[in-house]
Amino acid sequence: MNIFHPRDLATPTSKIKFESTVVIQISKNRFTFHFISYTGTMASEKAEKKLFGTNGARGVTGKDMTPDLVMRIGLSLSKIRKGKIAVGMDTRTSGPSLKSAIKAGLLAGGCDVVDLGILPTPALQYIVKLHFDAGAMITASHNPPEYNGVKIIDSDGTEFSDEDTIKLEGILFSGDYELKEWTGVGKESCANEMLDEYTDAICSRIEKLEKPLTVAVDPGSGPACLTTEKILTGIGCRVHTINGQMDGFFPGRMPEPSPEGLKPLAELVLATNSAFGVAHDGDADRAVFIDDKGEYLEENEEFALMQKYACRNNPGGVVVTPVSTSKVAEIIAAEYNCRVEYTRVGSISVARKMIELAEKGENVVFGGEGNGGLIFPGHQHCRDGGMTAAAMASLISTEGRPLSELRKDLPKLVMLKDKIFSDNHTEILNKATKSFSGEEIDLTDGVRINRKDGRWALLRPSGTEPFMRLYVEAPEKDAAESFREEILKSIN
Repeated sequence: MNIFHPRDLATPTSKIKFESTVVIQISKNRFTFHFISYTGTMASEKAEKKLFGTNGARGVTGKDMTPDLVMRIGLSLSKIRKGKIAVGMDTRTSGPSLKSAIKAGLLAGGCDVVDLGILPTPALQYIVKLHFDAGAMITASHNPPEYNGVKIIDSDGTEFSDEDTIKLEGILFSGDYELKEWTGVGKESCANEMLDEYTDAICSRIEKLEKPLTVAVDPGSGPACLTTEKILTGIGCRVHTINGQMDGFFPGRMPEPSPEGLKPLAELVLATNSAFGVAHDGDADRAVFIDDKGEYLEENEEFALMQKYACRNNPGGVVVTPVSTSKVAEIIAAEYNCRVEYTRVGSISVARKMIELAEKGENVVFGGEGNGGLIFPGHQHCRDGGMTAAAMASLISTEGRPLSELRKDLPKLVMLKDKIFSDNHTEILNKATKSFSGEEIDLTDGVRINRKDGRWALLRPSGTEPFMRLYVEAPEKDAAESFREEILKSIN
């Protein structure tokens, strides 16, 4: 999500705040809708998305994200994607009103609409790929309960490309809709039962486990309540569940599965002697894990374990991931004669690069982000939390070793993560680029600085929240901290 705020139009100040976290591992546009044109934080003059960001458009319900806006998004989509459109939502309390709004826009624009009800985003994507011309998901993913939003899905199951999104926004901002007369409006139907196609597809792709595993599942009161337990039992797991009732108030924990919020899941893992615990975000396109010792599995470790599994079974292939992912990805790829292709941050960029490489004849074996959003190309080209949960069960069953042991085999690197609150992202990026101009600079997304000693850093505006992110990774903690201080000093 891009976050746009009127302050972005004001004269920038030099005030900067920092928030920092340390991870020892293997490893704008909040919007007020007067439709003000904005070109983004990067220096590029090319067309940029204004409302839709890294993963859809999101905002506070009733303030930024209103039924009127969502209806107009539906009208805009109906002009560029004719035919039959699938619509779904997560469990947020504002879901029914916003789903009704986008259906109204689509129907008024002449599209037939099939309502799939409550379901995970990857389930909608899978069903769209098989049966529909496009899809629209009402969700704010990991954002707090007061947020909601819209993700637009193309006919191949991936999220809309930047080019198509900019085209949709052009119609939205100009009001150049095509309202049909009474003889041309669309028809509506419901097909909640199509969700079974998604769960059945995962169960058919993952071989049934030779020895049953006990697994603890935390759907977080989201749509994974309908799918993850069914998937895991379908491949031979015994499942214990917490936060397994759908509830848009998210009483057990927030939609973002944080280490703090997953303490009850960790307790359940230990109490039930589970092989692992798995938790999802608000729309279940991501999965994060608790190991058999009750310890949180950092998402870059999760990526590395799944990558290692994929590369070992497909040596010589290609792994696609954003520039924010741990360099462990390169280390593991080299072990199996694979290579890593980097993209901008965001599952859209990763998925479309995977498809592009595959169309050129490349053997693309795995992709995703270091945030629990993994892509298994043999299944579909989108982040899929349900598939990730099943793949983890298969990995542990195949290896015959506990997750706490498997993670010990991974290369050890130290990643530091900071949040930088500033009024002028462009100025900060320009300062960083100038300060480190004598080093290898990668401008794929923000500014990434690669050093010959193995250290790297990435500075980029967040695509989902109103701050900048700084990632620094090095073989040792001291080396990472000193590099971070260099960067902070250069931009302050």
